[in-house]
Amino acid sequence: MKNINRREALKMMGMTSAMMPLGLAHPFLSQSDKKLKILVAGAHPDDPETGCGGTMALLSAQGHDVISLYLTRGEAGIPGKSHSEAARIRTAEAERACEILGVRPLFAGQIDGASVVDNQTYKKFNELIDKEKPDVLFTQWPVDSHRDHRATSILVYDVWLNRGKKESLYYYEVLSGIQTEVFHPSVYVDITAVEQQKRKACYAHKSQNPDEFYAIHKQMAAFRGLEQGCKYAEAFIYHNQSPQYLMPS
Repeated sequence: MKNINRREALKMMGMTSAMMPLGLAHPFLSQSDKKLKILVAGAHPDDPETGCGGTMALLSAQGHDVISLYLTRGEAGIPGKSHSEAARIRTAEAERACEILGVRPLFAGQIDGASVVDNQTYKKFNELIDKEKPDVLFTQWPVDSHRDHRATSILVYDVWLNRGKKESLYYYEVLSGIQTEVFHPSVYVDITAVEQQKRKACYAHKSQNPDEFYAIHKQMAAFRGLEQGCKYAEAFIYHNQSPQYLMPS
């Protein structure tokens, strides 16, 4: 089965079928007083922003050091553009989105649509994360239709294992039901206060037709908000063998 990118996914799902599986409600977690380093990994420019941009904004506003790590620079993400042209455009968009959210970008150097998971890649990825020494890791859910998303997830998971499961580990969703599958949340973050900031960061990705993709993510946030009892929320799966970081309230 070929990778299903967001452009293809949106065509498949249509604008009226974005709200997918119900999640399991969990008690809300309150914020931590300790200033932490938080690393959010995504396969492409805009994956961290769409999946948990609101949470990133809240954590940054609390004074935490938040890093948005992109496995690739979105080389295959603009039809009609060469890889180098697309990478230049999408890197600039990612940097602008990070500026809006108050986080800093980091790029892992893989190629969009050709991600690799092997012994050498594990080693390089571990070295990259070891330099940052994060307290909290966010990554994509491993049951996903896009290979780059799955690669990102498994690489982060390997880091977490190799570092002795010391970091809190959370998984986020993108386009649930068509890319992210069987995602049943255990944690919710109310992003109502920063939804417009998240929207602005997502709209920084001009090459990706944000009018189309953000409409879906806003519906997802509204649906997760209904589950949590607020207007807009982001949903996560917490790995219960990791330390429990207290999410922003």
